[in-house]
Amino acid sequence: MKKNRQAIIAKLIEEKSIGTQDELLALLLDMGVNVTQATVSRDIKEMHIVKRADASGEYKYCLPARAAEQSRSKYLSILTGTVIHTDIAMNTVVIKCHVGTAQAACAALDSLNLQGIAGTLAGDDTIFALCYTAAEAAVVKARLDTLFGF
Repeated sequence: MKKNRQAIIAKLIEEKSIGTQDELLALLLDMGVNVTQATVSRDIKEMHIVKRADASGEYKYCLPARAAEQSRSKYLSILTGTVIHTDIAMNTVVIKCHVGTAQAACAALDSLNLQGIAGTLAGDDTIFALCYTAAEAAVVKARLDTLFGF
């Protein structure tokens, strides 16, 4: 019963724009699912459902995979809008950005969890992405160049 209810909740969130528990509860009741607000609240928590702003700026429920996809899209947008050039210095990928944007770009880069990067450091217009080896730095640079369209 719980699995079926949660599957219905997931389907509703994927298909409809739902912003509150009350809206979700009403939809479930309309579908004949006998449920209380407390149960809906527990389901939301168990399913790791989050609220994200949609295109109009309104917050709507979103399934975890969809939320991660939206976050990744935002981070990629930040990166592609700020990065100017990439280079390699031994085992470090040097990423040049527009002035004042490197820290935001670095945070976005960190959130992507790219394999091969040990850590990052940002200044005002430059990011250093420290890789484990020079060979990994070359792979990371190639990945980033493809990502940025260089």
